Amino acid sequence: MLKSKLAVAVVAALAFGCASTYAGNVQAGDSTNVAQDAPSTSQSASGTSSDDTSKKVRKLETVSVTGSLIPQTQVETSKPIITITAKQLKDRGFTSVADALQAGTFATGSVVGPNYSGGFTQSAKTLSFFGLDPSYTKYLIDGLPMGDFPALYNGSEAFNNLASIPLEMIDHIDILPGGQSSIYGSDAIAGVVNIVLKKTLDAPVVDVRFGWHTGGGGADRRVYAADGFTWGKLNVVAGIQYESIEPIWNFDRSLTRQYFTQGTSPATASRDYLVLSETKLANAYYSPNDLNPGVGCSAVTGQFGGTEQLHNRRGRGEYCGSLYSPGYATQANKQNTVNFYTHATYDLNSNVQFYETLLYTYDQQKISPGANFLFWNSPIFYDPKLDDYVLAQHAFSPEEAGGFQHIMNNNVENSVYLSLGAKGNFGESNWGYDVTFNHSEDHLQARSFQRWTTAINNYFGKILGPNQGLDPYGGGFPTYEPDYKAFFTPISRSDFRSFTGFTESYSKTWDNMLRTQVTNASLFSLPGGDAGIAAVIEGGNQGWNYSPDARTLSGETYQVTDVAGAGHRSRYAGTVEFNAPLFKMLTADVSGRYDGYNVAGGSIGHATYNIGLEFRPFGDLLLLRGSYGTAFKAPTLPDEFQGPSGYYNSVTDYYNCAKLGYTVGNIANCPGQLSSEQFFGQQSGNAKLQPIVAKTFSLGFVLSPFEGFSLKSDYYHYNIRNEVQVQSFDFLAQTEANCRLGVFDATSPSCQEAMAKVIRSGTALGPGLLPPITQILTPKVNVAREYLNALLTEVDYVHDIGAYGSISMKTSWSDILTHRQQLLPGDPFINLLRSPYYSTEFKSRVDGSIGWLSPTQAWGVTVYGIRDGASPNYLATIANNYTTPGTGTLPPWIRYNITASYSPIKNLAITFEIDNVFNKMPPLDRSYPGTEGAPFNSLNYDVNGREFLIEATYKFSNNK
Repeated sequence: MLKSKLAVAVVAALAFGCASTYAGNVQAGDSTNVAQDAPSTSQSASGTSSDDTSKKVRKLETVSVTGSLIPQTQVETSKPIITITAKQLKDRGFTSVADALQAGTFATGSVVGPNYSGGFTQSAKTLSFFGLDPSYTKYLIDGLPMGDFPALYNGSEAFNNLASIPLEMIDHIDILPGGQSSIYGSDAIAGVVNIVLKKTLDAPVVDVRFGWHTGGGGADRRVYAADGFTWGKLNVVAGIQYESIEPIWNFDRSLTRQYFTQGTSPATASRDYLVLSETKLANAYYSPNDLNPGVGCSAVTGQFGGTEQLHNRRGRGEYCGSLYSPGYATQANKQNTVNFYTHATYDLNSNVQFYETLLYTYDQQKISPGANFLFWNSPIFYDPKLDDYVLAQHAFSPEEAGGFQHIMNNNVENSVYLSLGAKGNFGESNWGYDVTFNHSEDHLQARSFQRWTTAINNYFGKILGPNQGLDPYGGGFPTYEPDYKAFFTPISRSDFRSFTGFTESYSKTWDNMLRTQVTNASLFSLPGGDAGIAAVIEGGNQGWNYSPDARTLSGETYQVTDVAGAGHRSRYAGTVEFNAPLFKMLTADVSGRYDGYNVAGGSIGHATYNIGLEFRPFGDLLLLRGSYGTAFKAPTLPDEFQGPSGYYNSVTDYYNCAKLGYTVGNIANCPGQLSSEQFFGQQSGNAKLQPIVAKTFSLGFVLSPFEGFSLKSDYYHYNIRNEVQVQSFDFLAQTEANCRLGVFDATSPSCQEAMAKVIRSGTALGPGLLPPITQILTPKVNVAREYLNALLTEVDYVHDIGAYGSISMKTSWSDILTHRQQLLPGDPFINLLRSPYYSTEFKSRVDGSIGWLSPTQAWGVTVYGIRDGASPNYLATIANNYTTPGTGTLPPWIRYNITASYSPIKNLAITFEIDNVFNKMPPLDRSYPGTEGAPFNSLNYDVNGREFLIEATYKFSNNK
């Protein structure tokens, strides 16, 4: 089996041709681990010849494998590789590269994505290896680093965006779990993803795809065209892809179109028009019927599609609201993407080949965070007619805004990836070289809808009336006599436009690298074969700049602020790898690397190494393998240069709520101010951050007892220290409460830190209560350590059934055995698998596919399924346990895709695809309260539902 794989890979390399985009693609398992068109002696250029036949044969014996700099004679090595071929991407029903990678059994961690309303990077997608931080994964394009996304994950972290990588331009994707810094440098702690682009086409191709969702929204239109050209020694491949995707709105899905009707409390309408008592009526709502006699809410019933009406919140009072306001946020973005790709080679002679790769992407995405992010709050004031301190609130409706589809946030990304190089051999020797210049840059323009602070306060100031001075009770609050009739009246579109508009923020990243590699796959002979060596020297610089609209930093945008920062640094690295077949059964691979960074007059350096062993006691029947090494992640430019930036938010005052008797089960009923205390937060970079460091090892085996079958299972261990995080304000508020309540040891380092960063000021809110939270400090810090143990198993089986064609089966299973984290030195370790407040990752994930292909390859059908394991319910994430009444886990989430293809004529392939065949929504979580409009964990689940796609691929006859 191994020899047949090798033969296919070698023939493909010699012919300088790759499989077509449909039926002619290389079958799964035929070239499973052949990696990028890497610098090596394994691939000869088109037209290259040699008088030394033995040298040509020697070249045929090696293939390039992701994770190694040295061409290998074995596809399976000491480093486990998961490969997704272009054919598997289609057959399994993946509509994007991000979908394919996020569905991987290694991607068990929870991540923020487009359906996380109000998130910092709603136009980006990423993944988490085994529940580890998303930034711990190194992303490569053709073996070289992919540029960072300009905006920051969670407003603080540099990361890579997978949302706009062109699916049709992918040849295959290699995934390497485990630390890989000794080859690839910083960031390769959790693993490496190498996206390998197509290098050749055997004929011009046009591909058209159209998709739609049964629940509405999300219509997908895509067109792709590509061709390859040869002019003498010049070979060029060029392709262009355009894709347009309509948004999915919350009102398109029954689970998200209104407030939750099956939760721990009745569905509770949004508070769109309310006047809240601050003192005398125990934080109740003043009835619109009393404030607006004879009219009440009747003047606003046309809002939110005619669903606005009088509501009574249990024990709180009456207000005007809608049960359907959650429907006006987007679950999936509106997206328009253009990708342009070229790859060219020029064979100067038998020893020199020049090459070029260019990938340009234009990506526009439009997002609606929803009505929850479009409101006005009055200051607390004294109303002499009510003889009370009150607060007024109004949430704007789509009718007032002229339709939320016209005020969507608009993100435009322009990214360029370019590599230029030359490779070949030094004369007739075994030494090969590759010199590459790699440049990447990414520009992001974020156009965000805003309320102007002065204008909106002036508008509502007319409703409040003139300031009559301070309140008579010495509270220091202004006195107003509002016109409540005007308050309970819809705002005209022209008035709405007078105090709203757009800000424009710009950010960019760039990276330059010059890399030189020399390789000798036949350095000298050992009992098990030829020893190989590779050495790399690289250097370059990189930069990051985030320039928000100045109005977001000066307070001109109403209750909205932003982050800012800029910086650059130079870097250099050296790598050496040595591969030694010590005996026929035993091969060792050793690599070492040193990375250095010069930044702001200082320097940071770190050395890493890796030792791998392959033991084959029965030839190709059984491979026993293992590796041990170190990895690191240097502080990112945002970590170092993000300037002090403030933000406004609201947080639950868990301590004061608990003192009033509102805890896990009824926290939603905590009085208004305490359930949403406004505070000022501040975060910044930290020049004193140290590199994150890790030790990793893996142990596993590959069993191939007969042709077409393989079983792979590998165990991974991670020991990570000095992690960088921006502390969560909600986490700090909960920790502070638990420390003061005695749940945690108040003398522990975490408690002391939390109580220092959660700042309370002013007067106590009542007997036995503390003053309100007014400020929370959330800097970036190096936390102590994290341990992870995971098991990943994969089974492949391909069988020829003669006149009935062939069948192929592939399944993969992951299980997180242990995941523990210590937040600060001296703290106890947190079991993340049993502490749902800290982590909602899936403990296990299983996927698999079974496919049939007719003898003529004219017909093919594949069924793919994925099972996400149990995850904590909402109450468990609040209580941080599974013992409090109402806490528990949600059942597994299982979805199926089915793909059928047919080629009515030789050059045409038609594919029909159904994703999420049974329209499975996230597991129903009845522990959410009725105040929740999206009652599922958006870090784990989505409500996109069933999608139908039709695709036609036409290959023109090759007359070149």
